[in-house]
Amino acid sequence: MDSIVAKKTKATGKKSPKKVAKTLDNISEIRRFFHRNEQPIFFISATNFNLLGIDEWCRNFKFISYIDCFDGRHPNVFVPTEIEHQEFESIEDINVYLLEHKEVIDQIKACKKKPKVVFLMFDARIEKICKELKIDVWFPKASLREKIDHKIETVRIGNAAGVPSVPNVLSKVNSWKHLQEVAKPVGTDLVLQSAFGDSGHTTFFIKTEKDFKRHEKEIVGQGEIKIMKRINNRGSAVEACATKEGTLVGPLMTELVGFKQLTPYRGGWCGNEIFPDAFDEDIREKSRRYTEQFGDQLVKEGYRGYFELDFLIDKDDGEVYLGECNPRVTGASSMTNHAAFAHADAPLFLFHLLEFSNVPFKIDVKELNNRWADSDNIDDWCQMVIKHTDDSVDILTEAPESGIWNLMPDGSVEFNRFDYHRRAVSSDTEAFFLRISNVGDYRYEGADLGILVTRGRAMNRAFQLNKRSKQWIEGIKSKFKAKPLPTAEALPVSDPAFKIM
Repeated sequence: MDSIVAKKTKATGKKSPKKVAKTLDNISEIRRFFHRNEQPIFFISATNFNLLGIDEWCRNFKFISYIDCFDGRHPNVFVPTEIEHQEFESIEDINVYLLEHKEVIDQIKACKKKPKVVFLMFDARIEKICKELKIDVWFPKASLREKIDHKIETVRIGNAAGVPSVPNVLSKVNSWKHLQEVAKPVGTDLVLQSAFGDSGHTTFFIKTEKDFKRHEKEIVGQGEIKIMKRINNRGSAVEACATKEGTLVGPLMTELVGFKQLTPYRGGWCGNEIFPDAFDEDIREKSRRYTEQFGDQLVKEGYRGYFELDFLIDKDDGEVYLGECNPRVTGASSMTNHAAFAHADAPLFLFHLLEFSNVPFKIDVKELNNRWADSDNIDDWCQMVIKHTDDSVDILTEAPESGIWNLMPDGSVEFNRFDYHRRAVSSDTEAFFLRISNVGDYRYEGADLGILVTRGRAMNRAFQLNKRSKQWIEGIKSKFKAKPLPTAEALPVSDPAFKIM
């Protein structure tokens, strides 16, 4: 039974009983709590991709999106009528547009209870708008997220947590000669990262003066730079949730990085794989321990909730190094929240919602982390983020539909049926495709065309794209048709670099 505390009423001044929320003591009670949830919660972003499927675990969880990936057929996605707006330069700009849209405001005001919102990205502008709309943001403050997202700060937090980074020096860079001087402790074959930016856009591989000159404007004058020794590494990612009970850790995933069939950006993230023997047990255990330590340090820094760490696995000696931290949900979140452990227990993001719900709960973090690390709770899936890789700009006249697609024996792809469930994929000859770019959109270098999710691996044992993946990529791309820009029309984008997931 719920416990009772006394509360004075305004009318009589006497004390009346008030229910105190019952402590949730196990996974079953947590699942039931969200199954009965009456609190309206919205995920506001360009698309619902990052938290795809959470609405099926949490009652009254809805998506407010700018892009209609499902042509109006997803029951919990609301896309307001497009109105005139300034050109977007960030996801935050998209969210401001949505929050100031009358149709969105009407949706929010129609809620019987005070709404809660979660975002992929938000800033002080968005916090101010949410306060005016009387809605709560269920994430730590934007200023704290921005601080932690700073790549230099990540190194500091990692050091405090006992999580090592690749040998590096932190310094401003004034010139090629200056770089050579400050980088002496880590060598001459270097990887440089500026403090903020999406993967592939602010990571530079520098070995020669020619390399430096190519990126000089993006390095000089950008403040403190992380200058790392270049190692022969395999990229990996793990998502976690820092709670008052401890840090819950999801499965370690491999990353697809820089494949020219998927992205024009060298070093750019373009997908993930999850499969049981991607890494040996020692690497998985060390990555999990490092993630727990980092998450516990984040709590000391005042942060709680969902986050992601990139780890660099040195293929020469097996060392595990901290890459960067994303204090938010990410492009890998749909993989984490659909893994086998999520179906057995609960998606990781539910624990983020639980942490902010002010409902008391107790969980055995060690038990959960041990169970989720079991290879039986890791199944084979991959996702590929498909971008337009040609140096061209045109206007789409045809675009493939979101849903289930088939890979045919001759290597072509055919649409099977509409669906918005990733789990509807039954074999590695089927895939769930989430369309991002649609008819009438500009197709430019780096534009997100869509995300393809299928069973099995995307890469071979050498961690190169396998034949099947290349067939899927080529097949889906072939379904996009476009017409040239009118000759009098100016190019619509000068730097189409911000990603929407």
